[in-house]
Amino acid sequence: MKVTVVGAGNVGATCANVLAHKDFLTEVVLLDIKEGTAEGKALDTWQQAPIDYYSTKTIGVTNDYSKTAQSDVVVITSGLPRKPGMSRDDLISTNANIVRSVTENIIKHSPDTIIIVVSNPLDVMTYCSYLAAKKDSSKVFGMAGILDTARYRAFLADEIQCSPKDIQAILMGGHGDTMVPLPRYTTVSGIPVTELVAPDKLEAIIQRTKVGGGEIVNLLGTSAWYGPGAAAAQMVEAILKDEKRIFPVCAWLSGQYGLKDIYLGVPVVLGKNGIEKIIELQLNSEEKDLLNNSAKHVKEVMDVLDNMQSAAV
Repeated sequence: MKVTVVGAGNVGATCANVLAHKDFLTEVVLLDIKEGTAEGKALDTWQQAPIDYYSTKTIGVTNDYSKTAQSDVVVITSGLPRKPGMSRDDLISTNANIVRSVTENIIKHSPDTIIIVVSNPLDVMTYCSYLAAKKDSSKVFGMAGILDTARYRAFLADEIQCSPKDIQAILMGGHGDTMVPLPRYTTVSGIPVTELVAPDKLEAIIQRTKVGGGEIVNLLGTSAWYGPGAAAAQMVEAILKDEKRIFPVCAWLSGQYGLKDIYLGVPVVLGKNGIEKIIELQLNSEEKDLLNNSAKHVKEVMDVLDNMQSAAV
């Protein structure tokens, strides 16, 4: 089995390294536009193999999409971070051009591949890749919910003083401060989280989760990479091992939750065919309102991309 990771920055390189360590793939190709970057990081990961005891061959290439041919899954992490003075529309325009070009090149060499988008702004970049790929939406989706849920679970583990392994949770909506953590669907070894965490503490954790990415940016001066890279790798593993894992994923909705023609974070079943099922939870009125509000914000950003593309025609 073969996986390509496009973008050899911190997130892409971490994803490739984590996948190599899982030791079930034949080959991981790391591709970047910067000469030598992907080659160097891939070589470093391959030289790590005798130490950490895995056999996955890692190969780095500079802008040579022919080396990505016949990839079973492609993870797209390409894009620029938002810089001072750059508007949201500027960021969308810049990264949309990158993601569109990457997707088109990938599809030329791996027409049957499954695409996982990690580039930001996540929801709209997933939409952009979907439009460029011209594939069924079950084969093009975004990574965000696994990362956001992981942050939520990590914060809860600190508060409860337990292992994060024992916490199960679902989080929905867009990747940003309108995301919707769901305490009603959060348990600790089967125990409802509301029995272990006081309401005010739980609300504080929810708010911290919503700005979890920003907290790391403020500390590091750049975006997170260990969590995002590992989250994307976990999705790849679920697909290629046909594990039927239930994860929150940025998926195309066509009527589910009363929402249509939008990419939004919802729980899905991931297996060899990509998104094999979208799970519709029975949300209460407050949860529905929060999800609709998140969808409204995501749709506004998607509309920005649609308007840009219309203007370019």
